[in-house]
Amino acid sequence: MQKEITLNHNDLLVMNLVHYFITEKNYNPVILHGINDEIWLENMDSDYKLVRIVSHYIHNAEQLNFDHFKFQKILNNLKKKTFSWKMNVVSIYTSLGDDVRLVDEEGMVNVLIRNVSEIQNGKLLEIFPDIVEKTHHEEKGIDLFVKISDDINKESYAKSKRVEKIFSKKNPIVTYAIMAICVILFILTYVFGSGATNVRTLIRFGGNVGVYTKHGEYFRLFTSIFLHAGIVHLLCNMYSLYVIGPQVESFYGKLKYLFIFLFSGISGSLLSVAFSGDYVVSVGASGAIFGLLGAICYFGYHYRVYLGNVLKSQIIPIILLNLLIGFTFTGIDNFAHIGGLVGGIFASMAMGVVDKSRTSDKANGCILMLIYLVFLIYLAFFY
Repeated sequence: MQKEITLNHNDLLVMNLVHYFITEKNYNPVILHGINDEIWLENMDSDYKLVRIVSHYIHNAEQLNFDHFKFQKILNNLKKKTFSWKMNVVSIYTSLGDDVRLVDEEGMVNVLIRNVSEIQNGKLLEIFPDIVEKTHHEEKGIDLFVKISDDINKESYAKSKRVEKIFSKKNPIVTYAIMAICVILFILTYVFGSGATNVRTLIRFGGNVGVYTKHGEYFRLFTSIFLHAGIVHLLCNMYSLYVIGPQVESFYGKLKYLFIFLFSGISGSLLSVAFSGDYVVSVGASGAIFGLLGAICYFGYHYRVYLGNVLKSQIIPIILLNLLIGFTFTGIDNFAHIGGLVGGIFASMAMGVVDKSRTSDKANGCILMLIYLVFLIYLAFFY
């Protein structure tokens, strides 16, 4: 004898809402431990970054106040993790006592939805104008439950595959090619010159010297990126590139990565010409490497749900520590580092982040990148 399957009305409503936010609005589930009968969904590109669906019964004001207290603690942790100073939230309650009154707070909209028909009235429709249309289904009962479950699973699987592809390890061909060029040039300074520690040799091989660069030898802005003044300088930069480069190349793709690296390096060279003095020889890939750190920051901001802790605990401290070292010790071209860092961020904006950057974001990045480049050229050659 086949057992009849009965569906809880509240569960079906919740699944209908989850189906809408995941399949239509590109929200993703937030994994929270110790939270029962609540579903949290995030979309950091939306005006309302969090949607919270509360399905357990709240029977009085005291229980609602405790719910808000618990919610604020979790929200503050999510803000820290995702570098979000402000997070607009929609909290959807499906079961409240008759005497419980919901009050909106700053940045937080509270809505009571007890059945699908109530969606078409009130604030939720103002925030998500297509929610009525997209939550209307021809299927009923168990057929609707199966359809919703299937759609959610398909969308979640597709998103997980896209994220897996972005974060999967790839062969960093461009990074290894850049490292090879740097090593070969280092060897050539000894084969055809007096070595990488010799100033005349570095200048002859294309070191960035203000007095030459300003008088038409613009190629030095480019060639100086691949030269290094001594074995320690080379090893430090090649190790940094070996650690950072493959990540950026994987996140952005080979051509975008190469563009970010070169634009960052040239930006660093330009700022170095502007402030390091006419007779200072500046060489090294560190300006471009700082640009790659900027690219990781920009990527990590868009994928901060995955990389928020890494940015806070590793990337940002590395940037600040290296800038501090540059200001503390002599012989370090911190202007190249700063120029490369900012250039890397703007170049990353122009190149865009997979599945996150809109066309308008890339256009704004291109505009900022060009303004920055013109500004650096003005500082280096006309100021």
